[in-house]
Amino acid sequence: MTQMLRAATRIPPAYFVFAALLAMLWLTKPQLMNLNVMGIFIRQVAPLGILVLGQLLVMRVRSIDLSGAGVLLLVNYLIASGLLSDVPLPFVLLLSLGIGCLIGLFNGYLVAKRRVSAVIATLAVTVIITGFVQFLASGKPPGNMPDVMNDIYKMKWGPVPLPVVLWVTLTAAMAIFLSRFVYGRFVMAVGENPTASHFSGVPVERTVLVAHVLAGLFAGIAAIVQSSSVAVGSLRLGLEMPIDAVAATILGGVVFGRGDGGVWGPFFGVMCFALLFVVMTSFGVPEPGKQIARGLIILLAAVFYGLNTRNS
Repeated sequence: MTQMLRAATRIPPAYFVFAALLAMLWLTKPQLMNLNVMGIFIRQVAPLGILVLGQLLVMRVRSIDLSGAGVLLLVNYLIASGLLSDVPLPFVLLLSLGIGCLIGLFNGYLVAKRRVSAVIATLAVTVIITGFVQFLASGKPPGNMPDVMNDIYKMKWGPVPLPVVLWVTLTAAMAIFLSRFVYGRFVMAVGENPTASHFSGVPVERTVLVAHVLAGLFAGIAAIVQSSSVAVGSLRLGLEMPIDAVAATILGGVVFGRGDGGVWGPFFGVMCFALLFVVMTSFGVPEPGKQIARGLIILLAAVFYGLNTRNS
């Protein structure tokens, strides 16, 4: 019985939740089960899915990154405020990705080199960036995003929205990167036992540092996609996304140091948020009810993490 329980907990709960939500939608609202309608809802969680790619990477090396909200807020402000209005948009977007990488590098330095708690360090970075943006904005929301960004966001590749294509492409690339490249073996080794990895010649500090830099890069990409979706500047953009990213990652089977769900488990963890939103919207659930449901998913992720920790 104990062995069966352990085997069951190694299956990411995201698959069960996704199947249950899909069946509920199929039985109650079959008219919504088409690519055009579902694509609209899935497009809304594409920024979260991209952010999860960085989160699953740092969690596999026994770290965490809660600075994604700060990256989203800063990138959104820089693009919407007009501070860089004289700079061509492609360079602004590259600068946004560079900002994400620099913040990830700073996080990685604190966590890998200085041995600072990842939760405290990355949360402090978000608080500092949030305060900095509010200071620049003087408490007033910035202007609108360039129209071209929203136009690109609304584009489709056949029936599939372009942000979803980008999300799936990045997920597949991450899966190949972790399974076919040496760095992926380093990540697995550090997650299993950092001390043994160090004495085996694995560059533990560099592996953690690179993980945080990549997490910053994905946060920058997510910030661009999310900003394109809202089409306006905001001083509260994406503040809840890092917590949702952690929940989706754990639901997908990735816990600190272990990656049982691989890359696609967290992918379906994010899809659970999309389907949940579809189901609740179709039943007319108000916003408070949606917040409660999000909280229950996060609680389920915490329970699953506890079971995995106890059984490992």
